[in-house]
Amino acid sequence: MQDAAMPRWVSLLLFFVPVLAVLAVGHVYLYRRLVRDVTQRHRLRRAGQVLFAVGFAGALGARAIGSVLPSETARRLGIVFLAWIGLVLYLLMFTLAVDLLRAAVAWRARRTERTEPDAPASPERRALLGQGLAVSAGLAGASVSSYGNWRAFHPPDVRDIPVRLPNLPRALEGLTLVQLTDIHIGGVIQRRFIDELVSRTNALKPDLIAITGDLVDGSVDALGTFAGGLGKLSARYGTFFVTGNHDYYSGANAWVAFLEGLGIQVLRNRSVSIGDAGASFQLAGVDDWSAHRMGERGYDLDAALRDVRPDQASVLLAHQPSNFDEVARRGVGLQVSGHTHGGQMFPGNLVGDLIWGDRNAGLSRTNDSLIYVSRGCGFVGPPMRVGAPPEIARLVLLPA
Repeated sequence: MQDAAMPRWVSLLLFFVPVLAVLAVGHVYLYRRLVRDVTQRHRLRRAGQVLFAVGFAGALGARAIGSVLPSETARRLGIVFLAWIGLVLYLLMFTLAVDLLRAAVAWRARRTERTEPDAPASPERRALLGQGLAVSAGLAGASVSSYGNWRAFHPPDVRDIPVRLPNLPRALEGLTLVQLTDIHIGGVIQRRFIDELVSRTNALKPDLIAITGDLVDGSVDALGTFAGGLGKLSARYGTFFVTGNHDYYSGANAWVAFLEGLGIQVLRNRSVSIGDAGASFQLAGVDDWSAHRMGERGYDLDAALRDVRPDQASVLLAHQPSNFDEVARRGVGLQVSGHTHGGQMFPGNLVGDLIWGDRNAGLSRTNDSLIYVSRGCGFVGPPMRVGAPPEIARLVLLPA
């Protein structure tokens, strides 16, 4: 039995209050280290104050700008402020690293002065070194952020993953399942990105396409025009979809109806047969693991596997890697998931490895069952990818 649902406003508060505090302290710290400690010029300091104040305010309202001022200019401004959040993260990382280095150097200098009283102290040299290190930290943070921004908007890589699926009929050897996940269509990712994604997917000539949740961040009315491009996806056995947590934030039922109108089959705790009477496997799908927190019925593995026989090859589409131990206990051959983004931005990839282990990204095994977790096609929050590039996963099914 799953825990009682926590009110969403409470969970949001528990998340955003610490984030807001860190963001505020980070902006003050960066101003002091990268502006105040580097220059004595009043105008430059004033400009730095304005920059960090506007950046902080914009970071708080980045996602709301497009809805309050619905225009292309407002959208681009929102993207700039989202990118600013990522820039601040990397500036903080490098500046803190520099300060730790400075502290080590200062400690060594004090020790030298105690052991060698005649050693000359040079405050001017230390100040110059501090300024140089601060500038270097700023350049490093800006460089990493620029790369991450470029990588996020660059078309996802295609990854070929051979998967040996228990009980797969020989006649279906080499069947390709192309997974798209965590696209996050919204104020940043729109029709151009979708059209490119669809084109690259269709070029792979897939037998089956699976969209494993977190498709959108917004309503059908706002984003239907962009998501409509998914109707051009083409695969021998069709395109299938399961819900993710962000789809529930955006009105999952409306999106399910919209996608079905595009000819995309939605697997809500049910399964379908892929193939023909001579050779087939069962494709099942579950609603998102966290849907119950939003008052939805949500994840129901029993219903999804009701028509799956133990001696039949089976694939489960599930947005989150959660509950895979139970899925493996049920004997499902392969689960295909997303949700983690592979951490999206360093050091998030390392944190993801701590939380999810092998299930943060890639193919892993539990008993006789396999799970593939994609890093996703899009992004959420800052438009950046560092250490976790976006991907289109092409799973090539082979008999075990």
